[in-house]
Amino acid sequence: MINQSVIFSNKLEVNVHESPVQSVGPKGLVLVRTTFSAISAGTELLVYKGEIPSNLPLDVNFGEHKGEFQYPTKYGYSVVGEIIAVGDGVSVTMAGSKVFSFHSHEGFFWEDPDNLLFIPDDIDEKDALFLPNMETAVNFVMDGAPIIGENIAVLGQGIVGLLTTSILNLLPLNLLITFDNQESRREASLAAGAFASFDPSDTKSIVDLDYGMYDGFDLTYEVSGNEIALDTAVQMTGYNGRVIVGSWYGVNKNTLDLGGTFHRNRIRMISSQVSSIDPIFQGRWTKDRRFSVVWDMIRKISPSKFISHEYSISEASVVYRKLYEEPGKFLQVIFEYGEGSDY
Repeated sequence: MINQSVIFSNKLEVNVHESPVQSVGPKGLVLVRTTFSAISAGTELLVYKGEIPSNLPLDVNFGEHKGEFQYPTKYGYSVVGEIIAVGDGVSVTMAGSKVFSFHSHEGFFWEDPDNLLFIPDDIDEKDALFLPNMETAVNFVMDGAPIIGENIAVLGQGIVGLLTTSILNLLPLNLLITFDNQESRREASLAAGAFASFDPSDTKSIVDLDYGMYDGFDLTYEVSGNEIALDTAVQMTGYNGRVIVGSWYGVNKNTLDLGGTFHRNRIRMISSQVSSIDPIFQGRWTKDRRFSVVWDMIRKISPSKFISHEYSISEASVVYRKLYEEPGKFLQVIFEYGEGSDY
C-alpha cells in the first residue's frame, strides 16, 4: 500500500509525499485508513502562508505539532477513518471501528487508540470531521457565558463562526447579529440562525440597528481571523460588555484604540483557546465531558451541510493555492482518500 501525506515544504508550497505503509506497527498501536480529512482555513492557512511565529509550537496538545514551527512540516487536525489493523496488545475487536483523530492529512497512520475518538454510530463521518471546530465553538460559548436576553455579535462567519452562531441560536437571546465581508457566508449565517448579518464595512447598518433598544452588544465574538476586526469588536461592545477573542493572528499585529470606548466602557477582553478549559470550570469539567457536549451539538446542527468543496488528496497543492488566492469562494473544504488498497 502507498501512503499519501500532505507536506508543507515552504511558504506557499505544498507537496503530496508518497511512501510505503508500514505493514506492522509498534506494540499497542492501531492502523487507521483515512476516509476524509478537513482543511482548517484558520491556523492551517497561516502555516501555508508562513505566518506562524517561529518560537511557538503549532499546538502543544498534538504530538505531531509540539515542536517549534519550521518547514518542512505536516499539519492538519481533523481526520476520520477506519481501524484496519491492530498491533500486539490491542484487542482485535477494535478493527472496523470508525474513528476521529487530531492528525495531519495522511492516508494511513499508526496511532495509540487512546489518542483516537470513536465516532458514535448515529453520527456520519463527514459530520464528525467538524469535531475540532465544534469543540472550539463550544469553548467560545462557555467562555462568553451568554445570558438570557443578551444582545450578541459574532464577527466572522467562516466555519468556526457559523458553528458558534448555530450554537448561540439554540439559546433564548434578544439579538444575534453576525458580520462577514463575504455575501455567501452572510447567507449561510442567516440559515444558521442569525437574526441579521451585515458586511462589517457597512457602518450605517451597524450603527443604526433597528431591533429595539441598542447601546452596544453585551457580548461580542471576534472569530474572523482578521486582526483589524478586533478594534471593530471593541467599538461595537457596550458598557461592561465582553469581547471574546477566538482568532489567532499568527505574526500579524494591529494597533488597538484603547483610549476611548474600551477605557470608558469598562470592556472586558477575554482570550479563548480550545486547548484548555477555563479555570472556573475545571473543578467540574473535563475534556471528556466537553466532548460529550460537542457530539451532541454535532447531532443537533449536522455541520456537514457547510461542506462546500471536496477534492482528492492528490490535488492538495492546487487546493491550497486556490484557498490562498480565492478565500471568499470556499466555506469548508475536505479531502477524500477513496477506499485505498486492501490491507
